[in-house]
Amino acid sequence: MGTESHYHSKKDRVFVRGIQGHYNLKEELVRLRSMPRVVKGKEIKFIDGPQTYSKHFVEPVDGVTQTLHIHLEEYAPGGKAQKHGHVNEAAFYILDGIGYEIHDGIRYDWKAGDIAIVHNNCVHQHFNASETKPARALVLKSKPMFLFLNMLFQKTVEPRPTEPAVPAGVGFEPRHYEQDYNHDPDAAQSAKLKRSTKTRT
Repeated sequence: MGTESHYHSKKDRVFVRGIQGHYNLKEELVRLRSMPRVVKGKEIKFIDGPQTYSKHFVEPVDGVTQTLHIHLEEYAPGGKAQKHGHVNEAAFYILDGIGYEIHDGIRYDWKAGDIAIVHNNCVHQHFNASETKPARALVLKSKPMFLFLNMLFQKTVEPRPTEPAVPAGVGFEPRHYEQDYNHDPDAAQSAKLKRSTKTRT
């Protein structure tokens, strides 16, 4: 599953696959069970920029899911996303960094470990509050289901910026291949040594 199969802001997105022609539940279950159950993040690179980068893990076009759109966002130093609104909700789990949202003109601050909720029909924008470090969020939304139900409202108020926000953003490269997102390698090695010592005693 390479980058080419995923969303890019420069091309149209397929949110819900067509339901048409011959349909057999048994065949569909066979097809689904043959699909990968683990998406390898290291095989997908970030796209877009220079202030907001996206790495899309799951979309209906992939043939694995019909109702979920899951992607990773990385905000360059001082970066901000487009200002827009849509009918579906979204949940942003903040993995690292500090930043804030502007929802319908109201500011909401966040940091790593927080969850930022975008409610229905909210005009919103995401901001990295640091001018020296990136910020990152995992985004989960059921946009495909909303579109399938013909709840089609989505509007861009201000497009994604095309220039870096601050000097530290010039030449910024998102962390495509970062390893050990959740584990301190020294702590993991220490735990391994403790286990092997216990086994010997």
